Amino acid sequence: MKPRFPSLKLRAALVLYSALWWVLLPVVLIYLWRRGRKDPLYFKHISERFGHYTTGLKRPVWVHAVSLGEMRSATPLIRSLLDQGETVLTTHFTPAGRREAMREFTAEIAQGRVQTAWVPFEYPHAYRRFLSHFAPKYGLVMEIEIWPRMIMACRKNGTPLFMCNAQYPKKSFEKDGAGTGLRAQLLQGFAGGFVKSQGQKDRFAAAHMPNLHITGELRFDQPIPQAHLDAAAHARAPLTRGRPTFTLTSVVEGEDAVYLQMIKQTPSAFFIYVPRAPERFNETAQMLKDAGLNYARRSDIFDENLNLKGTPQIDVLLGDSFGEMYFYLGLCDQAIVGGGFVEKGAHNIIEPLALKKPVIVGPHIWTIEYPATEAIAAGVCKLVETEAAFLEAVNAPLPTSDAAITAFYDAHAGGVARTLAAIPKALDA
Repeated sequence: MKPRFPSLKLRAALVLYSALWWVLLPVVLIYLWRRGRKDPLYFKHISERFGHYTTGLKRPVWVHAVSLGEMRSATPLIRSLLDQGETVLTTHFTPAGRREAMREFTAEIAQGRVQTAWVPFEYPHAYRRFLSHFAPKYGLVMEIEIWPRMIMACRKNGTPLFMCNAQYPKKSFEKDGAGTGLRAQLLQGFAGGFVKSQGQKDRFAAAHMPNLHITGELRFDQPIPQAHLDAAAHARAPLTRGRPTFTLTSVVEGEDAVYLQMIKQTPSAFFIYVPRAPERFNETAQMLKDAGLNYARRSDIFDENLNLKGTPQIDVLLGDSFGEMYFYLGLCDQAIVGGGFVEKGAHNIIEPLALKKPVIVGPHIWTIEYPATEAIAAGVCKLVETEAAFLEAVNAPLPTSDAAITAFYDAHAGGVARTLAAIPKALDA
């Protein structure tokens, strides 16, 4: 039998949660101000975080993509929604997500078909203003973002809110007591979910999330900018000089020491080192310098059109730019996906596979369980459990073929079409 929502326990927790947001508001504002000293966008449009908006689309489809990864997974779906004649509002919590939306949909924003905004802080009155101002047709929350006041406000307002491209990682599921914890209870407040696989559907069903539809992974349908590939093709030979080349994507704080040590032990290879967060560019440059590595920054040796300036004699390229991952991947023979050597978990393996690049990941893949498990089984992704195994994998690249990666990729594409087909069914339900 479906449990009552919200339970008394959840109601009590929501009262405490709301009180904490009021108590911690000064801390949150100080955090944003301090982050804003490195990235000014953090503290711009601060009134939006309290539900105040000066302009607004009316009756858009609302897509909440908290940061960069979620925004990239949403992009192909948003493009298809626009093709159907919808207008789209994207909301974000970090500058990375908002900046990606502004970059990807520059023309559509100018045309009044797309708008970007900060998602409100978790206050009921902020969400009331947000929902009243925009009156979205329905909301799509990317991945597994759970914002209690967002969920409750949408239920109260009658705005259907769906989890989209949804995953319930095993680690989170187990921590939530196999679907019985407070976070799991909040899943019952969604109007439904568009989930990545049968295994994910089973976990969400155990938490009593209603209206579930298996739609796959949207990232398999991401557009690939041909200009980035062309620029990489022109730069590859003079930059890498025929050496085995690896791109380290989305490197996060806490794992740099592993990668720097590996690079120093692989002097015959060329590396592209791409931090996940723009605010880490300068910090990473200093680490590369302190490690004694011969490196250069992308901003120093390429122009704005990704044309190589001269023929720099370097061993490491620091990717200190935003939104150019396909260019960095186009330079390499094999990709090393960041995040796998910290407990927070690995990042997207789909972008390198889209370019037929075999992938190496560290031991913590719970965040990308689908499709990493399937990719490992297909032999297009190598899981390394230790630093020694990692070094061995770099020195003995994964033996796979373009055909194998293409077959894997094609077998998992089509998530956008499945999601578009499922949305009317979910709304009817």
